[in-house]
Amino acid sequence: MTTTDLGFVHRFEPGDASVRPLLLLHGTGGDEADLLPLGRRVSPGAALLSPRGPVLENGMPRFFRRLSEGVFDADDVRRRAADLAGFVAAARARYGLPAPLALGFSNGANIAAAMLLLHPETLAGAVLLRPMVPLSDAAPADLAGRPVLLLSGAADPIVPAENAARLAALLTAAGARVEHATLPAGHGLSQADLAGVEAWMAREAPPA
Repeated sequence: MTTTDLGFVHRFEPGDASVRPLLLLHGTGGDEADLLPLGRRVSPGAALLSPRGPVLENGMPRFFRRLSEGVFDADDVRRRAADLAGFVAAARARYGLPAPLALGFSNGANIAAAMLLLHPETLAGAVLLRPMVPLSDAAPADLAGRPVLLLSGAADPIVPAENAARLAALLTAAGARVEHATLPAGHGLSQADLAGVEAWMAREAPPA
């Protein structure tokens, strides 16, 4: 059921307390239902917390403003990352959850990366699908061995390969255990993404 409290429109599906919960973060134009099937597939039994991005771009929900394709409003990124971190803290208290593992696509992956850099205590790790560097001037974070998977597309017309590699380097420098793979895909998700996330979750997802 979709609810509107805790500051975000969101969906919550309870799960097995022994499985790390997932924070599902959709891409531009998605909503709180978009990644639920993916979350159920890659982490059976996990509680799923799925907020809707509060920013509208031509009527399409996003998690922060951008000035143009690939050019982000840095002040808004910082503000929205703080708001989302606050929502996660409130949801953890409401639903009795440990720190979640983020699973984000495109704009959702970017806001997850921003939270890792700005509010590292919020997440136990992250799966970032087609991410970009969200901020060029974030202060060094302490990610203390948190596992992070980045999956890029070799034919992605939106995310330059250099940008994705730079994000992987930033997270590694912050102490995260980063795995970065470039798949034979574009910006959209493929069966290779699904297989890659499932394998990584089985191997690296932190226990609850």
